[in-house]
Amino acid sequence: MTAGSGGPVVAGGPALHIPVLGRPAIQFLNLRAGGVYIDGTFGAGGYTRAILATPGTRVIGIDRDRTAIALGADLVEAAQGRLTLIEDRFSNLDAVAREAGYEAVDGVVLDVGVSSMQIDTAERGFSFRLEGPLDMRMEREGASAADVVNKASERDLASIIFALGEEKFSRAIARAIVKARGEAPIATTRALADIVGSVVRARPGDIHPATRTFQALRIFVNDELGELAAALAAAENILKPGGRLVVVSFHSLEDRIVKSFLAARSETRGGSRHAPEVKRAAPSFTVLTKRPVVAEEDEIAKNPRARSAKLRAGERTEAPAHRGDIDALLPRLPALAAVLKERR
Repeated sequence: MTAGSGGPVVAGGPALHIPVLGRPAIQFLNLRAGGVYIDGTFGAGGYTRAILATPGTRVIGIDRDRTAIALGADLVEAAQGRLTLIEDRFSNLDAVAREAGYEAVDGVVLDVGVSSMQIDTAERGFSFRLEGPLDMRMEREGASAADVVNKASERDLASIIFALGEEKFSRAIARAIVKARGEAPIATTRALADIVGSVVRARPGDIHPATRTFQALRIFVNDELGELAAALAAAENILKPGGRLVVVSFHSLEDRIVKSFLAARSETRGGSRHAPEVKRAAPSFTVLTKRPVVAEEDEIAKNPRARSAKLRAGERTEAPAHRGDIDALLPRLPALAAVLKERR
């Protein structure tokens, strides 16, 4: 997630966007000349520009949004062979790096969630504050948020909004959605926001009533948590010993996955005197952030979206990657295809 800025001139010209927690993220990457780094969420290129400012570094930029890749063309040219941009999901970052000719990299940085460019573009349908089609697809392919809202059962809608939006009024919202779509399809962001607003009453100073519902639908449509868990495992596979993983997340569900992953991969405890010794894989990461790094007040003042940001980082050890099941990191929800299959 980025904030507009007239920042310093680096590779590719003026840094028009500064990523949230950009300074500590770059510090934790521990950049070195000649190093190879993956920016798994290229977006407006904020992290990439900062990495390329260190002489001799090379970057593999990945984004599932083709608009972001297209807008990065000038930076690719300015980087003079040091930047490769790939349209793909960051869950495939290990395969992308190998296809680009790198068997191991020195660092991976991820800025999880929707970008400012996506939120601030009305026709992308991410924001309840802007009138637009109820879309929310990062890749503009597959099922949209409108498909979920108009086809999912009341029970599935309530589960999605509760689990991914942490919304305590999820059942009432789902009930209101089903009632409204019975009269006419819900096709716009404003229409959905009004439906949620008719159920959830916000007090002065509270977040917008539709915030959690929109968050839940966006995460579900784009499988954001599944992508994050897979990306963490992919980073474990491609980082060389001493390589750094840096992740910036913006809500508790994302941060919990990153925290749990790093904790599991750095676990060293064996059995207790009351139980037999449990054979564990050697730790594949050393945790560098015992507590998450958060934005300082001056950054929050410039970009209010930084208020909820948390950064966690780990350093790869020489141990082999773990074989653990990443599904254990995820909330239990029906698959998108199953939700859309039958409206009940």
